[in-house]
Amino acid sequence: MKRWRDFGALLGLAAILSACGGGGGGSSGGTATTTPTPAGSGSSSTCSLLSRQQWAFGVLQEWYLFPETLPASLDPSPYATVGDYIDALTATARSQGKDRYFTYLTSIKEEDAYYNSGSTAGFGFRLSTDAAQKRAFVAEVFETAPAFAGGMDRGDEILAIGDTPGNLRLVSDIIAASGTSAVSDALGPSTAGVTRTLRLSGPSGTREITITKADYSLQPVSNRYGAKIIDEGGRKIGYLNLRTFISTADSQLQSAFGQFRAAGVTDVIVDLRYNGGGLVASAQLLGDLLGRARFSSDVQNRTVYRPEKSSNNETRFFKSQAQSIAPMRIAFIGTGATASASELVINSQIPYYQQNMALVGANTYGKPVGQIAIDKSQCDDRLRVIAFATQNASGGGAYYTGLAGTVPVTCQAGDDFNHPLGDPQEASTRQALDFIEGKSCTAIPTGQAGQALASKRQLLAPPRPNTAQREVPGLF
Repeated sequence: MKRWRDFGALLGLAAILSACGGGGGGSSGGTATTTPTPAGSGSSSTCSLLSRQQWAFGVLQEWYLFPETLPASLDPSPYATVGDYIDALTATARSQGKDRYFTYLTSIKEEDAYYNSGSTAGFGFRLSTDAAQKRAFVAEVFETAPAFAGGMDRGDEILAIGDTPGNLRLVSDIIAASGTSAVSDALGPSTAGVTRTLRLSGPSGTREITITKADYSLQPVSNRYGAKIIDEGGRKIGYLNLRTFISTADSQLQSAFGQFRAAGVTDVIVDLRYNGGGLVASAQLLGDLLGRARFSSDVQNRTVYRPEKSSNNETRFFKSQAQSIAPMRIAFIGTGATASASELVINSQIPYYQQNMALVGANTYGKPVGQIAIDKSQCDDRLRVIAFATQNASGGGAYYTGLAGTVPVTCQAGDDFNHPLGDPQEASTRQALDFIEGKSCTAIPTGQAGQALASKRQLLAPPRPNTAQREVPGLF
């Protein structure tokens, strides 16, 4: 599985390959179980801490995209976990802005459940916090999860959180005492059965609800606003909001573009504002669905490994689908939460659209590299290791500071919680429509200043995110 991104860690900031651009699955085959290169003395058992650390050391020595940054050896004994040891091994690349905790250890079982079906446990909403104002807002709610059944939706503010209705604590007090991360702690672990009472204020008024975390499958394309056709003065514009790149997104993407094609849509808004990445194969499918005007000889993107692994390099050409359309103009909505596979899709269109495409909203995160998965199956360990970089047909890549400096046209816009996603009056959607209609706009600044434009609110990540939280920024 080819994977592009680890969002949760950054927000808190093979033989046969399984590679991702933020998620899993791709064109490089399955998953490998490998034998580690020892980093120290022998271990007492296959799944001892030392044995697992040695295995991680060997995998990085073999596959890491930046081998020159790795220490020749590093004593694992001072490190209490495999993750701490991996962070120490990748510290130099991190200081250079190349690997911002993108290389990490996860659970095979947990990751497969998410990438195959979107399966996770929680309340099912995205949470955005404003540290200065000491407030917490709901950015999105997923239809199959407990939060939606409990009446929560975008625009609600969480005023207080408690284990029971009798011990509610104000969010403002929680943040004042311990920072925004304490809000994550107050919501409890991502375990089915955890119950919390929330005091909410929003479009439905001020009220208290008690909801319980449960297992659910996240739908990549919302059945409310995920795919729609906006009529602007008789002009039909397709709007797609994609939450995450997982396997179940493929059929939903094909269905959405089939709807666009049948309606004669000639311009498209692709809303990736909260999309932290996922499966490369699904990202490439989205590129194909936008590529009816492309030839089979046109390059969509290239995957490039380090020189010793160059036999794994790959050039991906466009593959027209029955549902593919040929937009005249494309507006991509992004924020600092837009990363990895999402950035791959945007970057891949630049050589073909130039001035006829725009990045709307704010600067993207900046992750032009992707992970492969190496498994130590007997320990349920999967090491996601940065192993490849991506380029578009013109060789464009290395956008470590985001795509605002790479996309020819950019337009500033806010993330407007006062309107539903996809509403023509929502700030970023409105700006995307204005671009398609040929109206002028103010460019997005590059770098971190550009990432902060969408809102002073930031999607919140727990200190130790699970797989779903890595790929779906702000998920609780």
